[in-house]
Amino acid sequence: MITKILPLVKDSESLENRLKEIPQTPGVYLMHDSSDRILYIGKSKKLRNRVRSYFRESKNHSHRISLMVQQVVEIEFIVTDTEAEALALEANLVKQHQPYFNVLLKDDKKYPYLCITWSEDYPRVFITRKRRLGKAQDRYYGPYVDTRLLRNTLHLVKQIFPLRQRPKPLFKDRPCLNYDIGRCPGVCQALITPDEYHKIVQKVAMVFQGRTGELIDILNTQMAKEAEALNFEKAAAIRDQIRGLDSLNADQKVSLPDDRVSRDAIALAGNDKFACVQLFQIRAGKLVSRLGFIAETPNLVTQESKELGAILQRVLESHYQTVESVEIPVEIIVQHELLESEFLTSWLTEKKGKKVEIFVPQRQGKAELIEMVKKNAEYELARLNKMSDRNTKAMTDLAEILDMPELPHRIEGYDISHIQGSDAVASRVVFIDGLPAKQHYRHYKIQNPEVQSGHSDDFASMAEVIQRRFRNYEKQPTTEKPDLIMIDGGKGQLSAVMTVMQEMELLEEVRVVSLAKQREEIFLPGESLPLTTNAEQPGVQLLRRLRDEAHRFAVSFHRNKRSQRMKRSRLDEIPGLGHHRQKLLLGHFHSVDYIRMATVQQLAEVSGVGPKLAQQIYDYFHPS
Repeated sequence: MITKILPLVKDSESLENRLKEIPQTPGVYLMHDSSDRILYIGKSKKLRNRVRSYFRESKNHSHRISLMVQQVVEIEFIVTDTEAEALALEANLVKQHQPYFNVLLKDDKKYPYLCITWSEDYPRVFITRKRRLGKAQDRYYGPYVDTRLLRNTLHLVKQIFPLRQRPKPLFKDRPCLNYDIGRCPGVCQALITPDEYHKIVQKVAMVFQGRTGELIDILNTQMAKEAEALNFEKAAAIRDQIRGLDSLNADQKVSLPDDRVSRDAIALAGNDKFACVQLFQIRAGKLVSRLGFIAETPNLVTQESKELGAILQRVLESHYQTVESVEIPVEIIVQHELLESEFLTSWLTEKKGKKVEIFVPQRQGKAELIEMVKKNAEYELARLNKMSDRNTKAMTDLAEILDMPELPHRIEGYDISHIQGSDAVASRVVFIDGLPAKQHYRHYKIQNPEVQSGHSDDFASMAEVIQRRFRNYEKQPTTEKPDLIMIDGGKGQLSAVMTVMQEMELLEEVRVVSLAKQREEIFLPGESLPLTTNAEQPGVQLLRRLRDEAHRFAVSFHRNKRSQRMKRSRLDEIPGLGHHRQKLLLGHFHSVDYIRMATVQQLAEVSGVGPKLAQQIYDYFHPS
C-alpha cells in the first residue's frame, strides 16, 4: 500500500519540524511537490522567515503563490555566505530547472544585443541575437528594442572611433583601405598593440553604457592637453569625435526637472501568455537606450499588482546581474511595488558602492514617464500578440488540413540542392510554433557515390538524409522530435522517404507530407491525389514559408560548397598536391590568389609542404 504524502499546509507537525531545520541565514529555497518536481525557487537574506511567510494564514498571497503553496510537500534549502551569492544561485537554478511557478524570462531572439568580445586581444564589436555565455569576459549590452537605432548608433560609433572593420583580413601582408582613411588602426597587421586597442574599445563601451556625457568630458580634457602640446592634428581628431558623440541621442531629451540624476524606468503590459517589459535608461536627462524583455506568464491569471511586481523584480534582477557597477543608476522607477524591493535595493547599493533607490512614482513628471514606458510595452505586446495569433491560426489550419489531433509544435522541412548531380547537398530547417528556430538548422553533404556530376537522384538523396536524421530516434530528447516533416517535392520524394521510415519502424511515430512546387499541392503518404486546399490559406502558407526557407538554406550551402570546389580546381592540376595539402594551403593563405602570389619560401612554411613541392607549386603559377 502506497502512503500518500500530504502537502505541508495540511500537515502542521511536519511543517513546523521542517521550518525549525531551516536556518536564519542568506540562501536559496526550493519547493517540491509529491512527485519531487520543483515548483518554485526563491532566495532570501533570512531563509526561515521567508519560507515561514508562505504558510501563514493571514498572508495575503497572490493567486499564483497560493496555488503553489497548496502543492508543496518538501522544502529544500541551500545556504550561502551573502545575499549576492543567493541572488546569483537562484538565477542559475531557475535557468536550470525552469520551475512552473517562477517568472521565466523568454529568450526568443526577438531583441538584439550589442556584443564586445573582451576575451580577444583585439575585441570585436557587433550586433547579435544570440547571447553566448561561454566566455565570461565577453560583454553583452541590451537587449535593445529599437534595432534600427542600435544599428545607426553602431555605424556612427565606427565612424567616430577607429575600429576593426572586418572579421578577417582582406590582404595577407598589408592593411586595407580602411586603415588609409583612418577607419581602422591596422588590426590585421598588428599596427596597434592590444592594450592601445582596448583603450579605444573602452570608449566605445562607454557609449553603450549610457556614459556618453562622461566620455565627452574625458575627450575634452584630452583635446586640451593635445592643444597645449601643439599637437593640433590629434586635437582636431578628438574634436571631431566629440562632435560625433554630441549627435548621438541629440533628440532623445526627456523632460524631467533633475537632469543630472541617472535613472531607469521599468513598466510592462501582459496577458495570460506573456508579458512585454520595457526598461528605459535615462542619463543626464536623455533617453540613451530602450531595452525589451519578454516573460512567460502561463500562470498569470489576474492583473494583480503583486503578480506584475514579481515580473518586474525578476527582470531587474536578471538585468543588473550582467551589468557593471558604473551602469547601475541611483534611481529606479517601477510601475508596481516589487515583492522584495528591500533585498534588491541593498544588493544594488552594495554593488554600486552608492545608495540606490527603488520606488513607484507619485509626482506628475515621473508618473508620466512610467506611463510612457507602459505605452511602449503595450505597443510591443500588441505586435507580439498579432504575430502569435497569425502563427497560431496557421498551425490550427494546418492541423485541420492534415487531421492532426494537436497543433504541430515542431515542424521540420527538407530540401535537396545540386547542379546536375554535382556538389549535392541537403538542408533541414525547423519551425517551432510557426517561427524559424535557426539554432536547429542543419546541412547535409550527400554521401551516395552514385550521385555525382552528370547523374542526380533526388529520391535517393532525400531518403539518405531522412535515414541519417532519424537513425538514433529513440535516443533523441523529446524536444528534438518533430510533430511534422515536410519534404520539398511531389509523390516520388515522399514515397522514397516513407520507404526509409518503414524500414526504421517510424511510420507511427512521425507524420510526413510533401509540398509540390508548381501548384503548392500537399501530398499525403499512400495517396495518389493531393489534398484539396487553397494555396492562400494560412496552413498552406506556413508550409510554403517552411519550404522556401529550406530551399534558401540548401541553395546557400550548395553555392558555398561549389565555390570551395572551384577554388581547389586549379590546385588539382598540380602534380603531387593532394586534397589534404590543398586544405592546408587554403587554410594558410585563404585563397588561390594568395597562393599564386606567395614566394617559394612562404609556400614551404606551410605544414606538409616541403621545398620541393613548394617549388612545383610556384612553377605552376609562374611558368617560364
